[in-house]
Amino acid sequence: MSAISPAAGISTTNPNASSAPSSGASSVTGIADDQMIASNFTTFLQLLTTQLKNQNPLDPLDTNQFTQQLVQFAQVEQQMKSNSELTTLVSLEQSAQSTTALAYVGQTVVVDGSTAQFDGTSAIWNMSATKPATATITIKDSTGQTAYSGSFGVSAGQNQFVWDGKGNNGVKWPAGAYTLTATAVDASGQSTAISTQVQATVDSVDLSQNPPVLSINGQNYPMTKVTKIVRPGSSN
Repeated sequence: MSAISPAAGISTTNPNASSAPSSGASSVTGIADDQMIASNFTTFLQLLTTQLKNQNPLDPLDTNQFTQQLVQFAQVEQQMKSNSELTTLVSLEQSAQSTTALAYVGQTVVVDGSTAQFDGTSAIWNMSATKPATATITIKDSTGQTAYSGSFGVSAGQNQFVWDGKGNNGVKWPAGAYTLTATAVDASGQSTAISTQVQATVDSVDLSQNPPVLSINGQNYPMTKVTKIVRPGSSN
């Protein structure tokens, strides 16, 4: 890696309700509550028993229709239980995400981003180019004021840009967060892709977000933006 330094629902309504007394139909409807079906299988049995008791003796429910209703009721219960299991799985996944995010606190990571912290000595960005090119770099402070700009040659792959905090006029800028933007052109003058990453320590994790987000250099990043975890004392 080269370094660059510029200055260093289913309905449970009886389909044959027209042949049953209205009082029986309302009773069945009242019992057929989704939550009751899901929480208590006994209610499911009571529902079927009530329907049988309220049939018109002169016009009983057809066997095929009754079987179809049995299947429908069973499907309702199965779906409700499946929803309950899915809710549990989602809860477990969210808990696992929180545990994983907490493990990042205090770790030095490399993330896709463009804002680095200038500590008074240097600020470091990684730039990834698809091929050899000339990159035009602009560094701005948190207010949007340009602190430094310049053009440099970059090689294909990873390049490291180190800024010593000095502007184009040689005056050193104060410590703080600075954002780097880069564009690149190849030898034929055609634009080429170039991306930026920053290496910094994870300051904190916001668990109120879903998924949790990491606070790095005063910026929030989802965990999917982390491309590398760097062991203390190792080179990037």
